[in-house]
Amino acid sequence: MEIRNFCIISHIDHGKSTLADRFLEITKTIPKEKMREQFLDMMKLEREKGITIKLQPARMEFDLKSLNLEVPKTFDSHFVFNLVDTPGHVDFSYEVSRAMKAVEGAILLVDVKKGIQAQTLSNFLIAKKEKLKIIPVLNKVDLSVEDLEEKRKGLADLVGVSSSKVSLISSKTGFGVKGLLKRIIEEIPSPPKEAEGLSALIFDSEYDSHLGVVVHIRVFGGEIRRKDVCFLYHQKEKFEVKKLGYFLPQKVEEKSLKAGEIGWIATGIKKPEKVLIGDSIVGFSDYQNKRKLFILSGFKKPNPVVFAALYPKNPDDYENLVISFKKLHLNDSSLFWQEISTTLGRGLLVGFLGLLHLEIVCARLKEEYQIKTVVTLPTVLYQIELKNGEIIEISDISKMPSMGEIKRILEPYVKLEVFLPAKFLNEVFSLQEKYRLKYLDTKNLDKDNFLIEFEAPLAEIIVDFDDVLKSKTMGFGSFSYYFLGYKESELKKLEIYVAKELQPALSFLVHKDKGYQKAKELVKKLKENLEREQFPVIIQGALDGKIVAKEILPSLKKNVTAPLYGGDFSRKKKLLVKQREGKKKLLKFGKVKISPEVFLKILSR
Repeated sequence: MEIRNFCIISHIDHGKSTLADRFLEITKTIPKEKMREQFLDMMKLEREKGITIKLQPARMEFDLKSLNLEVPKTFDSHFVFNLVDTPGHVDFSYEVSRAMKAVEGAILLVDVKKGIQAQTLSNFLIAKKEKLKIIPVLNKVDLSVEDLEEKRKGLADLVGVSSSKVSLISSKTGFGVKGLLKRIIEEIPSPPKEAEGLSALIFDSEYDSHLGVVVHIRVFGGEIRRKDVCFLYHQKEKFEVKKLGYFLPQKVEEKSLKAGEIGWIATGIKKPEKVLIGDSIVGFSDYQNKRKLFILSGFKKPNPVVFAALYPKNPDDYENLVISFKKLHLNDSSLFWQEISTTLGRGLLVGFLGLLHLEIVCARLKEEYQIKTVVTLPTVLYQIELKNGEIIEISDISKMPSMGEIKRILEPYVKLEVFLPAKFLNEVFSLQEKYRLKYLDTKNLDKDNFLIEFEAPLAEIIVDFDDVLKSKTMGFGSFSYYFLGYKESELKKLEIYVAKELQPALSFLVHKDKGYQKAKELVKKLKENLEREQFPVIIQGALDGKIVAKEILPSLKKNVTAPLYGGDFSRKKKLLVKQREGKKKLLKFGKVKISPEVFLKILSR
């Protein structure tokens, strides 16, 4: 039996899932009558959005004779393909990198119309780093393309091969897909034997209420059987194998998994936080007896980079929100969350891998648990160095120490790579000042497309950079980013006072050059959204404690003299003076209760 383990990598919407469909169809893994589009996208949300969100493995067994493929006779005629269909968005790059650890080859798929884009290059570099055999492929050649050979040469130059080594296919019609299968057989190496003892990599996980955490694994050495006692190397957790098997692509039980194979294991572990993607599974006895273990490098816990508060639209749904989030967290272990209670009511402060991750979580809450949420503007994790030398991390600015205790503030920076056609170059450079982009380099990908590199504060690009870039480039621009580290920035604490009372929910860190404008915008928004009171409401914006913006919401005007008919004017004057004195008193001591709806209008994305 010959095994080939490979993944499909590309930018969003370049045809990964459709190509996977053709593989499943040609190898007769899925009968024609059961076939549907995006078969490996198991989540309803994935099919609706047309993107892959979760990794999905699929095992395909076939005989070469049944496919009429002419390959060297040295190969065994019985083949097993283990395909891993990966997400294409930057938010899920850690999942992609773990998937590449589990395979020996990758199909680098590029839409012939759109050409090389952000995640094309990003995923290519990961695959190259993992020393995978890369097969470059141009997809959608059934469409009319004038510069096909130029696009072919551009992809060939990226991978470092001749143009003839770039396969031309249409995953929609099936053109060229059999030839691609032939290349997988001939060019992607069979799995090497990495270790004598048991060794396996966890590249994904999910939760089953009966079986506990179910891990998706690639076996690098030894053999795993039911009732084997195994050990999670990094998490130091022992477990007994309850069940195991393959993905066809639905789960099918087997007696064992051998070196080189990809499958699943039911661990029986009931606490999902005990299992992390990227951990290595070894035999418990091997670990106890300190035998030489094969542990894969590169393990890390995915850290959230974007934080936002989620509040139920209906306050009565709060308990259901918490329960639903716990269930959601079971098969998305990258989420960080905690319960909070603020002026806006009770909600959850959640850490995400990026904005798409945030959007997907909110959509799943609505789709799977019927919970509608309101999301505040996303923020990032700042580092605060205190004068006593201590460094703390904070995402809730209202809980920040006083400025007198702070030595400096550091914010996360990323390397931003923008991919776009040459005609939009000026449009992108026009965004430098707005998003505090520091130009680094320009690379010419081919005749018409460029890669522009910037250094950027993460806080500046997480809100609307994607929308603005798409607008400026008529949808052709795309971007990817990589965390560089923390850098000191000239940031100021922006605080809002309403009727001289501090509003903690409206505390932000802003760059000194944008502080004044941001303060003006916020106080103006509040003036437009607050209801009038019986007294004038003073709304102020302060930077590092200094008032820099002010608006006054006029008081309600009640005609106190209306009940009087004729008579001496002094009676009317007396009532007007009394009203004026009352308003002065209210101005001094009056409180303004801001409804959650107003806060959410100000803070919502």
